[in-house]
Amino acid sequence: MHFFKSDNKQKNNISEHVQHFTIMHFPRVIMLEILSRLPIKSIFQCKIVCKLWYHLLTSDPLFVKMNQTRSHNIPCILLSNGDYSISSILELKAGYDYYSCRHNRPIVLSHKFHLPPGELPLRVVSSCNGLLCLVSGRIRYENHSIYINNPLLGEYFKLRLPEWKKSLCPLTYRFRFSESSEQYKVLRFAVMFGGIRDVVELEILTIGVDEKWRYVGIVPRPVWFFYEKIYVNGAIHWMDCENPSSVVRINSFNIATEEAKTLPAPPGLENSTSSWTLAELGNCLCLIDIIAFDPFDIWWMKEYGIAESWIKDRIHGNGIPAAIRCVTLAPFIIWKDGEMLMQTDSDSIRLVSYSRKENKYRRVKVYGNGSARSICIPTFYSLKTIMGDNFQVSYVYPKIEIA
Repeated sequence: MHFFKSDNKQKNNISEHVQHFTIMHFPRVIMLEILSRLPIKSIFQCKIVCKLWYHLLTSDPLFVKMNQTRSHNIPCILLSNGDYSISSILELKAGYDYYSCRHNRPIVLSHKFHLPPGELPLRVVSSCNGLLCLVSGRIRYENHSIYINNPLLGEYFKLRLPEWKKSLCPLTYRFRFSESSEQYKVLRFAVMFGGIRDVVELEILTIGVDEKWRYVGIVPRPVWFFYEKIYVNGAIHWMDCENPSSVVRINSFNIATEEAKTLPAPPGLENSTSSWTLAELGNCLCLIDIIAFDPFDIWWMKEYGIAESWIKDRIHGNGIPAAIRCVTLAPFIIWKDGEMLMQTDSDSIRLVSYSRKENKYRRVKVYGNGSARSICIPTFYSLKTIMGDNFQVSYVYPKIEIA
């Protein structure tokens, strides 16, 4: 009888201990495993629970890596108005209807966008690792401003502009990350007037390293400034417009080595440079025929830099919904099962999902106005952690004090 009393007492002690055990008692790695599997909205709520979770979610590099590898962490679409200024951010999430029952079928939810205050229009010129490079004001004038922004946390800081030259006209900026040096770089492309033809000067600012912008050299002028400079295999890519009626020529600039070179184009393209646009689909460099509609061709470079690896994929328009028939479709996301998300060329955003396996198209519901200009994967990594204490990070809204 005494044995059973002791056994019951031991069980009560264990039960009492279990009742007081919470997630806060888990080791850091297990806690991060749990938190990194939550959807964006839930993580955002967890961020303000306590200081421990706040620092884990905004400052721990392990959480960032875990969160980026989870299946729910899929791209967001940035919507732009007619003047390219951002209106909202759309998070692609799995739904419960017939078409979106699998893990990678998208529906679209609208979210307000946390942007730094500034002179309108405020445009996204580049996105990288969940961070955005924004330009306020008119980019071709001296008084424009450049920001680096984390839209999820509402953080931003302002970059100093390159030295202004009357002989130069800035055309666009790009913001990228060098994997080898683990440094962020901002690139500026600017046209120099004079001479027989316009040339494009390239300047670079390595954030946290360079005290001023560095002149890199002259590069071929891109055909499309707003829609190109595709990032694949550690380099940005664009087609030049030295002779738009000639054959396609693809240029690349490696972010780490800061070296430019020309890549081999697909063989025997029938149309000129102005008929094609570059894209990144499934980590492959692609050329898309933007003139043709039914059918239209996509060239895939399956092995980067290898001319013989180009493969043509012809997509037919059978089954396209009547409301979007006779418009250009531009693929910009490819899902795990090969289904592609495309945008029409209309002013208001219209997304179409195309299944190659079923050869079927369907409209994707969108809550928001504008057209899809950029894609980003949101990050909870704080700018203060990424950039260090040398940068004055500001907040779109008052920072919440966490107990």
